[in-house]
Amino acid sequence: MRLHVQRAQAAVPSLLTAVLGLALAACVPAHRRASWSHFPLPRNQPHDGLAVVSQPDGYGLHIWLETDTRTAGVCRPRWVVDAARLFNGNGSAPFSSGLAPRAEWFEAVARQDVRDALRRELEALCRERAPRSSWSWVEPPRRPEQVTAEPFPLLEEKQLLADPEQVRRQEDAMGGAAPEGPPP
Repeated sequence: MRLHVQRAQAAVPSLLTAVLGLALAACVPAHRRASWSHFPLPRNQPHDGLAVVSQPDGYGLHIWLETDTRTAGVCRPRWVVDAARLFNGNGSAPFSSGLAPRAEWFEAVARQDVRDALRRELEALCRERAPRSSWSWVEPPRRPEQVTAEPFPLLEEKQLLADPEQVRRQEDAMGGAAPEGPPP
């Protein structure tokens, strides 16, 4: 009996700490904490963007969704970890501008509900962009070291963009190197 009383007395401080923490969290007004709501917010076509309200006052991320169809017959996510800053996410006219820090992106994709929403939107985007391809889910990177630079189709087209190093060598060979310092 004495052992049960000692255990109960030992648990009281941690229980009080938990209750106090919950009470303090409940005192924060709704506009001062993130709602973590998420909803489709298209950029150019349906399903190519997801808004995530990750900060107070409706601020958050506008995650841009892209597909990878380089493998014949397969459509999968192409992760763009540089999300736009979401404004008015809790309002009637949300919009995005600029970039949000990557740390917020990693915080958002750590949430299962956000990953589920990303999966739904990306699957719908793949059905629209590549209806005959099979859908293959790839988990988003959750840490900075997991991010890989993905080439985008326009950058892969050799006739559209020249290699910057090659252009620099050609300029140097022609004697067209830019002078150092500010322009006159």
